[in-house]
Amino acid sequence: MRIITGIYKGRHFDIPRSFKARPTTDFAKENIFNVINGYIDMEGARALDLFAGTGSISLELLSRGCKPVISVEMDRDHAAFIRECMKKIGVDDNILIRGDVFRFIKSCKQQFDLIFADPPYALPELPTIPQLILQKDMLAPGGLLVFEHGKHNDFSDVPGFVEHRAYGSVNFSLFRKPKAE
Repeated sequence: MRIITGIYKGRHFDIPRSFKARPTTDFAKENIFNVINGYIDMEGARALDLFAGTGSISLELLSRGCKPVISVEMDRDHAAFIRECMKKIGVDDNILIRGDVFRFIKSCKQQFDLIFADPPYALPELPTIPQLILQKDMLAPGGLLVFEHGKHNDFSDVPGFVEHRAYGSVNFSLFRKPKAE
């Protein structure tokens, strides 16, 4: 796993073979971040990484200037790995919450400029996640939700949907909260 660009560009991290999480491919990550750049300025953006897994997206967000970045990951080993990666690059702007994403969403009172959610593709609740996040008002005005999912999901009828991108077998649906008038 490597950081594509930003202040930590090129840093590599070896993911333990025992991990069930699959990091977003470099190809997909580079392309979706190019798309994100067209929507928001990441410098100083408040970001949330749901289902943080290996921490690949959190590291990329921090490298590109997002502050703060909150990472939510339930798996103990994955959370420990993310914490170790952050320590290796000397980052203390990351807030790691080891817990259930659905509980976090339910209790969240904050708004974010960018939310990235990459749940396990086989998660039964996967189709409900974009709607849950949008209904909870977690996106700041002009904020962007990037939702990674499998090819069999279609979120084009969810309010706030702006576009779908596919890079190989990796699919992203993007949602936007309108800017305040």
